[in-house]
Amino acid sequence: MLERLPYPSKIGLAALLGSGALLGGAYYFQYVEGLAPCDLCFWQRYPHMVAVAAGVLAVASLAWPRLASIFAVTAIIALFVTAGIGVYHTGVELHLWAGPQTCAGRIPPGLPPAELKKFLFSARMVRCDEAAWKFLDISMAGWNALLSGALALLLTSRVSVHLRTQS
Repeated sequence: MLERLPYPSKIGLAALLGSGALLGGAYYFQYVEGLAPCDLCFWQRYPHMVAVAAGVLAVASLAWPRLASIFAVTAIIALFVTAGIGVYHTGVELHLWAGPQTCAGRIPPGLPPAELKKFLFSARMVRCDEAAWKFLDISMAGWNALLSGALALLLTSRVSVHLRTQS
């Protein structure tokens, strides 16, 4: 059945499966292992959702290879975006740069007592600058950056080779 898919649909399917697996892993750690995601974790999920949707549309557009190509490229771009957010998040975890105020766990200076109380009671407790889980000393954000980036580069190279052989 895969051999009947046009090349752009195959690229979309690969993006769908890769992003779907990474998104599934994130949900596994959240709902099975009980690791609450921070704001940057959520930011990394959104491009995966785009890649999954674009991958589904690329496969569904098998009768229209040009349309499937647009969806496949969209999925690849989404993979690059989530990889970039993963690099940013990893830098926050390694304290190379500051993350967003919403997930750094820092209290803004100069707040009057009433605003300080409001800030403390509405503050999220999940910090972006502390890795909740690591494997081989690489956090989930780091793994997302590595795997998403590698898949995006692989698919980009495959599209490039395909386009050169078509000309």
